[in-house]
Order: sequence, then C-alpha cells, then structure tokens
Amino acid sequence: MLSGFMKVLKFGGTSVGSSAAMLKVKQIVESRSESVTVVASALGGVTDKLLAIAKQASTGNAAYKEELNALIERHMTQMREVVGAGRMAATESSVCGMLEELSNILKGVFLIKDISAKTNDVIVSYGERLSAAIVHGMIAGAELFDARQIIKTRKYFSRHILDWELTGKLVSERFANAPKVVIIGGFIASDRDDGDTTNLGRGGSDHTASILAAINNAESLEIWTDVSGFMTADPKVVPSAYVIDRMTYVEAMELSNFGAKVIYPPTIFPVYHKNIPILIKNTFEPEKPGTLISGEPSSDQRRSIKGISSVSDTCLITIRGLGMVGVIGVNYRIFKALAKAGVSVFLVSQAASENTTSIGVRNNDAQLAEKVLSEEFSAEIAMGEINKIFVERDLATVAIVGEDMKHTPGIAGKLFGTLGRNGINVIACAQGASETNISFVVSLDSQQKAMNVIHDSFFLSEYQVLNIYVAGVGLVGEKLLEQIRI
Repeated sequence: MLSGFMKVLKFGGTSVGSSAAMLKVKQIVESRSESVTVVASALGGVTDKLLAIAKQASTGNAAYKEELNALIERHMTQMREVVGAGRMAATESSVCGMLEELSNILKGVFLIKDISAKTNDVIVSYGERLSAAIVHGMIAGAELFDARQIIKTRKYFSRHILDWELTGKLVSERFANAPKVVIIGGFIASDRDDGDTTNLGRGGSDHTASILAAINNAESLEIWTDVSGFMTADPKVVPSAYVIDRMTYVEAMELSNFGAKVIYPPTIFPVYHKNIPILIKNTFEPEKPGTLISGEPSSDQRRSIKGISSVSDTCLITIRGLGMVGVIGVNYRIFKALAKAGVSVFLVSQAASENTTSIGVRNNDAQLAEKVLSEEFSAEIAMGEINKIFVERDLATVAIVGEDMKHTPGIAGKLFGTLGRNGINVIACAQGASETNISFVVSLDSQQKAMNVIHDSFFLSEYQVLNIYVAGVGLVGEKLLEQIRI
C-alpha cells in the first residue's frame, strides 16, 4: 500500500448498527477507487450491552443468558442479511466461533460469581471483533486484520495507554503489502508485555483510525457517523444549531474536550502532527458535505466563535486560604497530588490574589480528589492557613470556542453580558492566553438556558448594529432622523 494514497474510513456504532446501515457502509467502501482501511466499531449499543451482561453474570444472575442469546441472535441475523452466499460459510464459521468463546467466558464468570478487569476487557472486545468479521464478510476482496496484533498498549495507573513506538513498527510492517481494502476492529488492542487483550477506552475506535492514518501517512481520515458534521451546539440542547462546514484542529479539539461527542478527543492529536485532514460524514446522508477539519482556518469571518460545547458532569473543587498568598509551589502540590492519584483536571480558575484556586473534575473523581488534596494540605488546614477543601457538585461547564476570537475585543463582554441579562450566575471562569476558548461553570439547571442564549446571541442575532452618521442636517436629513426616532 502506498503511503499518502490511502484513506482511513471509520464507521461508528450507528453506521453498523443495522443491516440497512451496514449495506450503506458497503456502498460507500466499494465506491472508492483508492485504497481504504475500514475501522469498524461494535454494533450500536453492543459495548454497553456486553458490560451489562458481564455484570449480570458476575452476580450469579442466570438472566444474563437471555440477554446473551438476544445479542447472539442480533449478530447472526445481521450477518445473514448482509453477507453474500459466496462468503457466508467462512463468515459464519468465524462469527459462530467467537460467539461460542464469548458464551464460555460468560459461563465461567457466572459460575465463579466474579469478574476481573482483565476478563472484562476480553468480553468487551467481542463487540468490535464480531462487527469487523461481518463487515469483512460483506465486502468482496477485503482482508481482515486483528487490531490486537498491531495496536499495543502499556499500563498507566488503572488505564491502558498507547505504546506509540511499538505500535508504529507493527503497523508499518503489517500494512507494507496490504490489499486495496483492509477491515479492522477499532477500540481493541493488546498489552505490549503480556499480550492480554486491552482497549483504548470508550470512543477508542476513532483513536484506532487516527493512529492508523498517522502511521500510514494517509491522505485523509473520514469519520462516518449519524450526524452530518460538527454543529454550532448540541442540537438536543439547542434546536437552532447548524452544521459547521470547516474548522481547525484546535477548534475541533476544544469542542470535543468540552462535550461535543462527534469525535473522540485523542483522535485529533495523531493526524494533527501529520497535517492529515479529518472529514466528518453522515453514513445515512453521504451526499452532504460534512465538516472538514484541517490546519487551515475558515475563510468565513462573520462569526468570531465557531461553536459552543458543554460538560454536564462537572464538580468544582476549591482550595482557599490566606496562607496560599505569595507561597511558591502551592499549585505544584495541587497538581502533583492529583496526577499521582490519576485524577484528570479539565478546568482551572485562580484569583490573581492567589488565595483561591478552583479546579474542575468529573463527578466520579471528586471524592478521590478531595481526599488526596485534604491529605496533601493537612498541616496547613490544621493551622488554619488553608480552609477545608470545598467541593461543589451538580454543575456544568460551558465553553465557547473559535480561533477567530484571538485579539477580537468584546467577546468576553458580550458573553457575560448575555448571561447576566438572562439571570445566569457564573460560578467560575477560565480563559487561556491562546484566546481560543472561554470556559465557565454554572449550576446544572442553568446549562440548557446558558447554551441557548449564547447561541442566539452569537449565531442567530436578529438585529445587527449599524452606526449611521448624518452630517449637515437639511430637509432630507431632518426627515431621516424623524423616521429613525419613530
């Protein structure tokens, strides 16, 4: 396969979630003249279903068998509806073999009434493995690659992270003489040391596709999903949101990090460094142009911001005390303690007086974050130099994003003026020096209102300000002023 003449096409769960959807995938792939690597997600909802079945089995609940049988029937039915007669025998043998393996593993979990993280990773891997096998059987001339043989991870705290060096070597070797169409399951990987089945985390199929595109110097990365691209806001929250035709890597990263679920955030990093464009396309409306993500800024200068995103899963942790003022190393201790505990921080807000630092974390990390920070500053808390760590839950983080915000006066004023006029209280805010993102925290029940009023203000303003100067007021000017006054 020649680098640069290959495209990577990733199809999400909804794109392979039904027989009709899968046949659209077949049409899209077989219409391509260039070499393509197809990265397939598990059938829509299957990953969650596998996790639920595994949990059921681990509690000794025999009802897991009914759920498993329904899952088996779904895959068998979809396979029979999309795979041609000439390839059915081989595909059925592969799919049935995997389903039997899965059944045996779950039976073992049920019998011992226990499940380890390692076993859970193996069980959840069958979603992508089964999906990729069916897609492979559906497309003539395609070759199926096992992601576990080439995507390698290493342990980092409780997570598995990509081993770039080993993965790069293995991918390059495997794709050296690849055929025109390669099918591979996304999300799944294996440990570099013991070969155990692992994964790249939820949303990892996007990441798999990006890794393959970057290593193989692909011409482009296409993410096929059930929406027609990035939108100015979540349409479920803001009904008037519309598709963004093009955006930069930075804008896409910022929106993804703050809740836009069109693309998994780590996806952008590998292709960004190779300047490989990303195209977001709708499997069910392939004729629509979608959203192009690249290093080139949009030529449309009418809007200073590109989109609005939000994270409802927000907890704000505040470290406050006069003993922090002027003391070197306080923030170092905060972030060192959190990093050692594996707690990710997505927002930081600090008063210039240095007596207050607030950090935004996920609700699931809040208890651990509070514990490690209380331990780190136990001496200062005991002496009264720092107050007890304050934790505020049930919050939402909203962000406005756009590279055209740089050096544009009045953006923050317009933003907070809009929120103030609509009675929305801002609990904390943060803006980086790059001026591509202004983030703020509000109560969870204010999230939807905040998103809508900001979208209306920045994207759908009914009136535009027009300054008129009238010099030398005669008869015409007098009449004009009278009309304006009325």
